[in-house]
Amino acid sequence: MTGPAPAAGGRTGGFRPVDGFRPSAVQAGRIAYRRRQTVRSVLLAALSTGVLGVLLVVAVTGAPGWERVRTSFFDLGVARESFPAILQGLWLNIRMLVVCAVAALALGLLIAVLRTLRGPVFFPVRAMATGYTYVFRGVPLIIVIYLFAFGVPGLRLRGTPSVLVLGGAAMVITYGAYLAEVFRAGIESVHPSQLAAARSLGLTYRQTMRHVVLPQAVRRVAPPLLNDTVALQKDVGLVSLAGPVDAVRAAQIATAEHFNYTPYIVAAVLFVLLAAPLIAVTDAVTLRAARRQDAGA
Repeated sequence: MTGPAPAAGGRTGGFRPVDGFRPSAVQAGRIAYRRRQTVRSVLLAALSTGVLGVLLVVAVTGAPGWERVRTSFFDLGVARESFPAILQGLWLNIRMLVVCAVAALALGLLIAVLRTLRGPVFFPVRAMATGYTYVFRGVPLIIVIYLFAFGVPGLRLRGTPSVLVLGGAAMVITYGAYLAEVFRAGIESVHPSQLAAARSLGLTYRQTMRHVVLPQAVRRVAPPLLNDTVALQKDVGLVSLAGPVDAVRAAQIATAEHFNYTPYIVAAVLFVLLAAPLIAVTDAVTLRAARRQDAGA
């Protein structure tokens, strides 16, 4: 007679009774052993982390010149005084991140679709899309920002937008080229037989891309898309080069006022806290995709 089946959902870390059955003595011993091993691993990890942290603190604070470093980079008084202005500037970075991320994703998807068009009649479109990705993946972002934020206003054209809009456009155009290659890789990873099957069912090319290809492509390239979004979250700070007072510019102003570099540390900590949730989501999506691939294999 076989033992009771594990609970639905494929849980392997433990055992739940099903329909009133209880695990056998052997199974109960295995569960208890796994729990003890888990607790032991957590305690060892916490102990080793604490010991390493204490050693690092002692080594850093006991090093020669630590007082000068603490005064120049970790002055709590300067940090408290500059924090409100830096936080207000960070709000500008957050708004730019949301707008630029959405626009770059849309532009990248459009360019990727244009690069995957078939037929000789679409060759000029494919050539232009390919040239765009080659150029803007090779030009440094800082040069594009300078060209847009300073070069375009220098033309003195009527209706020229603000430098903030021009700086955001520079980031959208640059990151759109990177995201286009990510989307294109996802589109081309879909097997051609799925396209042929969709067309044989009467779907047009547009319907095939919308209902068959793009959903799979986006799901497959979600981790690299999120990684590029994390990179964009950091690069929105480069808009300070054009003049707007974001977190980086506010930290620069506070540093010039106090002749102290603590405001840069404050801005860096705020950027790290801003990126932490997105990085956690990226890691979770990457792990989920790896598990799905292993299960499929």
